[in-house]
This record gives sequence, C-alpha cells and structure tokens, in this order.
Amino acid sequence: MQNPSPVTQDSSPILDFVSQLGDFAFNTRFLYSNTDGYSSLKSNYLYLDSFRGSIAQKRRHKLAASSLSLSCQANVSSSIFRIVSEFNRVIKFHCERIPIGFASVRSGSGDNNNNSDSNNGNANNNGSRDDGCGVLVEDGLPLNGVAVESPKKVLILMSDTGGGHRASAEAIKSAFNEEFGDDYQVFVTDLWTDHTPWPFNQLPRSYNFLVKHGSLWKLTYYGSAPRLVHQSNFAATSTFIAREVAKGLMKYQPDIIISVHPLMQHVPLRILRGKGLLDKIVFTTVVTDLSTCHPTWFHKLVTRCYCPTTEVAKRALKAGLQPSQIKVYGLPVRPSFVKPVRPKVELRRELGMDESLPAVLLMGGGEGMGPIEATARALGNALYDENLGEPIGQVLVICGRNQKLASKLLSVDWKVPVQVKGFVDKIEECMGACDCIITKAGPGTIAEAMIRGLPIILNDYIAGQEVGNVPYVVENGCGKYSKSPKEIANIAAQWFGPKTDELKAMSQNALKLARPDAVFKIVHDLHELVRQRNLVPQYSCATQI
Repeated sequence: MQNPSPVTQDSSPILDFVSQLGDFAFNTRFLYSNTDGYSSLKSNYLYLDSFRGSIAQKRRHKLAASSLSLSCQANVSSSIFRIVSEFNRVIKFHCERIPIGFASVRSGSGDNNNNSDSNNGNANNNGSRDDGCGVLVEDGLPLNGVAVESPKKVLILMSDTGGGHRASAEAIKSAFNEEFGDDYQVFVTDLWTDHTPWPFNQLPRSYNFLVKHGSLWKLTYYGSAPRLVHQSNFAATSTFIAREVAKGLMKYQPDIIISVHPLMQHVPLRILRGKGLLDKIVFTTVVTDLSTCHPTWFHKLVTRCYCPTTEVAKRALKAGLQPSQIKVYGLPVRPSFVKPVRPKVELRRELGMDESLPAVLLMGGGEGMGPIEATARALGNALYDENLGEPIGQVLVICGRNQKLASKLLSVDWKVPVQVKGFVDKIEECMGACDCIITKAGPGTIAEAMIRGLPIILNDYIAGQEVGNVPYVVENGCGKYSKSPKEIANIAAQWFGPKTDELKAMSQNALKLARPDAVFKIVHDLHELVRQRNLVPQYSCATQI
C-alpha cells in the first residue's frame, strides 16, 4: 500500500504561517486601538475574539492608551520575532521534506545513522525498503551504489532570458558530443519554464518586459544584489517550487548538473543538500558574464565555478568560494569557432559579398533588436567616397528573426554593397568574412568576435550584467563604444581608410584575449570530476504524484 500523499501534509505549516502573518498585519494596524495590549500571534479565531473585545472597550480605555505604549512596542517586537521564527520554521519544514522524485534516491541500505535494518522489507526513513539483499527498493525499483555505467547523464540548467545562456548551453552540449560521443547523454532544460508552477514559469517573459523598461530592470538587478535580499527570496521561493524542481531534476537522473544562469544555483543546491546528494552529483556553474555579474552566480556549495575572466574569478572569491572551486577557462562558445577559418575570399563568395572590399558585420542579436536600420543607412553613406564615386567598404547585416526589418533593408537602393541576412546558424562564417563588427555588448558575441580577431564597435548594453563589458572591450584595446549611428559609421569608415593600422592593432589585441578552447577545457574538467567519483548512485525517477 502506498503512503498517503505528502501534499496534504504540507498545507498546515503554510496556512499556520499565513494565518499568523495576517494576525500580525491586523495587530500592528490596530495596535493603539487594541487597549488590552493583546498583540501576540494567535490563531485567527482567538485573535478576532480579542479584536472584537478590544473594539468594545475602546472608549472605556482611551485614557489608558498612553500608559500602554511601551507594552505595545514590546509586543510588536515580540510579534516580529515570532513572524521571523515562523517563517524559518516553514522554510525548514519544506526544505527537509523528501520531494517527489527524490523519494527513492539513496546510496546504501542503511538509515541516516548508517544503521542497517535487519528486518526484511522494513521501511527506511526516506520511504524506501530493504528487500533483504542489501538493496533499497521502492515500488519494485532497485537502488544501490554501483560503479558508473555509460552513458553518463549531464543536465544543463538555463533560461531564455537573453540568447547567451542557451548559446553557452548548446556549446557545452556540442563539446561533450565531439569529445566523448556516446559516453555522455546531455540534456538542456529551462528549469523555471519547464519545471515550476505559475507565476515562476513566467521568468523569461518577465525578463523581456523588464529589459525593455530599463529603469525597472535596474531596480530589479541592483535591488536584488545584496545577499540578504536574494538569499531570503530564494528561501521563500523554494518553499513553493522545491517539489516541482526536484521532480524536474530527477527526471533526467543526472550525474552532472551544470548551471549557465544566475538563478539556477540556489534552489537546486538547496534541494541536493537537503537530500544528501551533493557528494553524489557534480554540480557546477558556468558564468556567462565577462565582467560585471550578479552575486547570485556564486554559491559556496558548487563543485566548480568556471569563470570567463580573472575579474569574474575575483568576484567569486569575494563571494566566499575557495580557489580550488574556481577555474578561469574563458567563455564557452560553439566548438565551430575552434576550427580553422576558411579564406575570407571564399566565405565572401558564398555569402554573395564583394570579394575585395573590406566589410563590416552589423548584428542585432537573434531578434534583430537595436538601431540596426539607422546604423545601416549611416554606413551606406559613410562607406561611399563621393570624390572617387565608389564604395570604400561593404556591409553584412544580420537581422535575426526580425523579418520586417530584413524586408525593409532589402528594399533600399544602397550606394555600397549590402547583404541582408535573416537568422543564420553559421555566424562564425559571417564573422570570418568581415573585418570588424558592430553589436551590443553581449558577452557571447564579444567572445566570438575576439576569437575571429574582429575589432568591435559596441552600440548598446543592458544595465547591470553588460555594463562592465564596455570597458572590458575598450580598455583592452579591442574596440570602441558609441550609441550614435553616424559616429559608428564614421569609425568604420576611418578604419577602412586612413586608420587601417588602428584596425590591425585592435584585431591583434582581440586575438590575445580570445579563449577558443574554453568549452573543451570545461567539459574535460567535468569528465575528470566524474571519473574521480568512484561510486555514483543509480536513480529511480519517481515522478508520480
């Protein structure tokens, strides 16, 4: 017979907490009208009885109100303390429960005190039972610590809040496939969208809204940066989503979990720690911001934190990580960027470009956002020499999924050669065909451009995580920054004319900072971490409610 569902057992502490929180709200609001001084947290009906009594006595005790002020203040402090204590109790209750999906995860046949149950079929604390042969089973599924069997499973946690996180996840997946083939099975999942209830599954949509309204995003980003704020938020959030996240994690039965998003550390690690799985599952973070990055990227319980730059590594150390946890390998980009680039003339011929003119690549991300049209028109004018009556350069525009923009640019009668493309898969070939790039300060695009040795003109950035990318590019002599389409076009025209030496110098500086093998170093280090684990448990994925 199956045990009753734990869902029904979870409501009492939450309702109790909400009830007491409501009492506190009413109590503080009517504190000075409640002349009997009653402000301690009680159940709803007790409090309401007292509240009705206090209203009835309000006029009789009005003269005594001032003498009770100290008592009221003391009761408010007591109430706050009780609220905090109750909140901690609720959080602890939910974090220590066995979430669905982890109910059958154990690495041995003993209880938590390493005591074996000598009785055949007796239940263990986690709901599993000993079948008499030293193997834990639940619903007929065996579970014991055994040597690792191929294929090992890798779960990459990301979220589509911007395109960089998915790009890094896909790069790591491709590197595993290229380096280890069938030895690893790699899954990429948007943890918040796929494995949390509403409203938490609306995270990508909320992010896109906030980014479009810059002041709201700044408030969110910087307001959640203090540790006290974001740790409290994650603790509260895990109360409501821990069970669903646990089911989502164990659906894949991972040997390795890789987070490529700042919001993918705290809740999963809280779950793994609560179930004693931190020494059985390798949990790592791959930071995808080059310079400034949100503090939620860093968690002390990770096995590894892969940082793209020494600046990010310093932030990790400041956040409390140990040097042994940190590796500075660079930002993971798709493995195709590691392959030798084909001749520029050949690439231009395939893309329909002029084979001899220097070229600028104009990008607006996967959605074709930003002042692409205005910049393209400015380039069309700046790259045409009126005295010679001929172009001094050409433009390759990547519009992404913005078909309206692509159609509009294709209808323009350009003075210079302009190629307009929609969404492209082989961006490395587009970069290989050009001499410089105009883009916003996304870390992935910057890292890819450096591998190709392209000087970078940054025309925008997202407040918070991309702010530091601008000085990272400019101060390292890899490019320039401007938001003016006309000024940007003039920079490109100068690079293709009298300032060609500056263009070459910036290209060399970009190549010096490039880390094309970062993704391969990451997957090989992960492989070594798994190899060092002599025993890895097999998982029973109990997803039924």
